[in-house]
Amino acid sequence: MCRWALCVSLREPTVPVRSILSNGEGGVEIAWRVFAGDLSEILTALVYSRAIKDSVNIDDAPAISAYFRDHVHRGLGYLASGKDTSDLSELFGRWLEDRSSLKNLASVPL
Repeated sequence: MCRWALCVSLREPTVPVRSILSNGEGGVEIAWRVFAGDLSEILTALVYSRAIKDSVNIDDAPAISAYFRDHVHRGLGYLASGKDTSDLSELFGRWLEDRSSLKNLASVPL
């Protein structure tokens, strides 16, 4: 879910609002290799590419870490904002352009 939240946020053209939380307060800490898994190189490239576009200093580890958390936080907010979502196909359908591939998910309850 957090991977998807990251991608949903990265898709937005605006820079995420800087979270007032720091050092992982208010959340669960996930190691990068657990979060990213086999997609580590791809997700790293996406975050760094977007950080460069948004003028974030990618050589500043705390800054890039906070920037990453801000994207995940914003994305989770977007994903959780649907009140009429009753199953995974509706959740996925809100964020995917091509909804035709979601037929198999219709029976999975949230």
